Amino acid sequence: MINVAVLGYGTIGSGVVEVLNTNGDSINKRAGDQINIKYVLDLREFPGDPVMDKLVHDVNIILEDPEVGIVVEVMGGVEPAYSFVKQALLKGKSVVTSNKELVAKHGAELIDLAKERNLNFLFEASVGGGIPIIRPLNQSLTADEIVEITGILNGTTNYILSKMSDEGIDFNTALKDAQEKGYAERNPAADVEGHDACRKIAILSSLAFGMQVDFEDIYTEGITHISDIDIKYAKALEARVKLFASSIRENDRCVYAMVAPVMIRANHPLYSVNDVFNGIFVRGNVIGDVMFYGSGAGKLPTASAVVADVVDAAKHIGKNIWTIWSSKKLELTDVNEVENRFFVRLEQKDDSVKEQVAALFGNVEEVQCADVQGEYAFITRSITEQQMKEKKEKLNGVLNVIRVRF
Repeated sequence: MINVAVLGYGTIGSGVVEVLNTNGDSINKRAGDQINIKYVLDLREFPGDPVMDKLVHDVNIILEDPEVGIVVEVMGGVEPAYSFVKQALLKGKSVVTSNKELVAKHGAELIDLAKERNLNFLFEASVGGGIPIIRPLNQSLTADEIVEITGILNGTTNYILSKMSDEGIDFNTALKDAQEKGYAERNPAADVEGHDACRKIAILSSLAFGMQVDFEDIYTEGITHISDIDIKYAKALEARVKLFASSIRENDRCVYAMVAPVMIRANHPLYSVNDVFNGIFVRGNVIGDVMFYGSGAGKLPTASAVVADVVDAAKHIGKNIWTIWSSKKLELTDVNEVENRFFVRLEQKDDSVKEQVAALFGNVEEVQCADVQGEYAFITRSITEQQMKEKKEKLNGVLNVIRVRF
């Protein structure tokens, strides 16, 4: 029997207990042993819930129990999760987590700590919820040099943008709808400002390139400035607006990472990833293009990924599952040097706007939208982020700028 302790009995923690209870027989067969939840840690009480028989309020009960072999951390946040996880590893217990903040901040350190003790620190659910992506990067794609990872990594923003596109509503209306359906928090900043996607692409980048990528170094732009007018232009271009989290290797050495809205057309692999679904596109130098698609969040999909890691840890008691993620920092390329095409909207009071654009950008692709009046819109040729910044400062009446990938 392998005893497990679950830290946190919120949405994901209760989902982990539910998955283990529902599919216990098949999970035990795959693990090669019986997996038993011995403790559940939470500050709250849950009257009437069978979990009360396992509930403890003091983490030391778990840490000091030699019978506990695996700790599942689903509390969220950096502290006290980091302290609890580090202590668990030091006490000889493998750890499974869904905590993206913890992994992005301390992943390399905790992986090293687990290696030193022939334990495991596993975090499949920290990036794609129910989508398997960490394990493929660690095991299935090890023969490849990863050239690009681009993902729609946040279901909340994808739902909002899909809703805006499908129903022609503005951002605030779509956000309110997402909150009413439980897809967005009361304070949605982490999602709509891009911070959630930023932490996830930092984790994927660290794994893909084998060195620490700090999320603080990644240029991050959310979707709060995307309007229903932008969506109208996108439709006129037969395109969609998506929040992309990208990490791209150039010239075999330089890596740049970015989180920002982009316009894409139907020929892009992520074009059809809509609603609350997530998609992750990986390009390897040997295998070529690979897509991962599914529910990126939610109680049971995320819990399923957590339990899959529990099974993996149970099958490797006393043996570390090798993960290449050095604590040495990867210095990212300055995002200002990155080239993109840009969709630009300007106020148009007279024809001098076109003259100004021609003087600054040369030949551009003009964009017409029958539903929009009093504006001039165009797509630039490929220029650097720095050049776009400098030209934008010289433009009058800029309404919005969105990167274009077609």
